[in-house]
Amino acid sequence: MDREIVITGDGSSTIHLPEWDEQYHSKHGAIQEAYHVFIKHGLYNYNEYRGKTNKAINILEIGFGTGLNTFITLLEAKKLNLNIGYVGVDGYPVSMEEINQLNYPKQLNEEKNEELFKKLHEIPWDEKHQVSDHFLLTKKNLFFSEIKDENVYNLIYFDAFGARVQPELWTEAIFQKMYNALQSDGVLVTYSAKGSVRRALQAVGFTVERLPGPPGKREMLRACKEL
Repeated sequence: MDREIVITGDGSSTIHLPEWDEQYHSKHGAIQEAYHVFIKHGLYNYNEYRGKTNKAINILEIGFGTGLNTFITLLEAKKLNLNIGYVGVDGYPVSMEEINQLNYPKQLNEEKNEELFKKLHEIPWDEKHQVSDHFLLTKKNLFFSEIKDENVYNLIYFDAFGARVQPELWTEAIFQKMYNALQSDGVLVTYSAKGSVRRALQAVGFTVERLPGPPGKREMLRACKEL
C-alpha cells in the first residue's frame, strides 16, 4: 500500500495512506492529538489518580506506528520521574526511510533527542531494550489478535487505524484481549468516540466515560477495568 508523508494542522508530520484516505494521526495535529488523548487523559490521569504509590507503570500501545506516542511518553517519564515498561505492538512496522522524514523532535523542541527518537525504531523487534534510565521498551511485531498477555499492563494506548477502514480492530474480541491484558484498575484510552466502540468496550466489562476530544474531534473515550 502506498504511503506518503504529510504535514498536519499543528505543523507535525504523519503518514497518509491514499488508498484508504487514512492517516496515522489526526489531520488537525499529530502532536496535539498524542498529548491530548494519550498523555493528558492517559498517562497524566493514571499517574495522578492511580500511580501515586507506585512509580512504575506498564503501558501497552496498540499501533506503534511512527513512534510518536512512545517518544513523548519517554520524554514525560523523565519529567515525572516514572519508571515505564512500554510495549508497542505493530503488524506492519514503518520503514526507517519514512521515520527519517518525520519532524517530531524538531516540532517538540527536542532536537537534542533526535538520535534517541531514531533509536526507538532502530532497536530490534521482540527484545527488551533499556532505552533510558526511566524507559524499558519492547516492540512486538505481531497482529493485535495475537496478543495473549493477561494482568500485565496499567495503561493501554489504543491507537489502531479507524473503524471505518479496519472495523475488525474495534470488536468485542479485540477489547476482550485488552481487558484481559490490563491489571485491575487499569485504563484504556483511545481517540475514538464511536457508539459501537463504546458499546463493545462496555460489553467486555469496561466502565467507559466520554471526554472532550483533541482539536477537530468532539469526544474521545477512556475505559477502566474496575477493581
